[in-house]
Amino acid sequence: MGTKFAEIIRKFTVAPIMAFIMIVTLYLKDPILFGGFTNFILSILFLTLFPLLAYPLQPFIKQYKNKGREGQRTLAMIFAVAGYIGGYLSGLLLHAPESIKIIYLCYLISGALIALFNRLLRLRASGHACGVAGPIIILMYFRLTAGYLGIPILAAVWWASLKMRRHTIWQLIGGTVISIFSLGIAVYI
Repeated sequence: MGTKFAEIIRKFTVAPIMAFIMIVTLYLKDPILFGGFTNFILSILFLTLFPLLAYPLQPFIKQYKNKGREGQRTLAMIFAVAGYIGGYLSGLLLHAPESIKIIYLCYLISGALIALFNRLLRLRASGHACGVAGPIIILMYFRLTAGYLGIPILAAVWWASLKMRRHTIWQLIGGTVISIFSLGIAVYI
């Protein structure tokens, strides 16, 4: 029973779903942050839909087709970072408000750092923890109470990841810290 519940938690808290919840929450609370409906839709496209494409497209991409979960993780990271780059560039080209640029830059830095730690340094920070913590701290940054309500969700993700032996406590801490660090850098820039 515990393992099944852990699987459900992990499936429903993937980074694109958490990004979608964050985007909609921000828009409903303060649409001015987006500078218009176009930026709202684009943020959903780049932070949610584009990263999610990796899952249905895996069977059709020869290089990742038969690589199972590891191939899926790699492809998801590629699609996510491509979406984050697209989002940041659209924010610059369309002169989006600073709030949107901060969000895109936070995601872009997080994605780059997760890729750096996991692929190049082989330290395996948790992308899942990063993808849950990021939206929570962004909501907190914009002073939305929903960010604080997300802390139990992050705790549940940590529990589920440990229960399923997908990550160690240090990998979860690493992923969480990356998202916090990334927001700090994005705000500073």
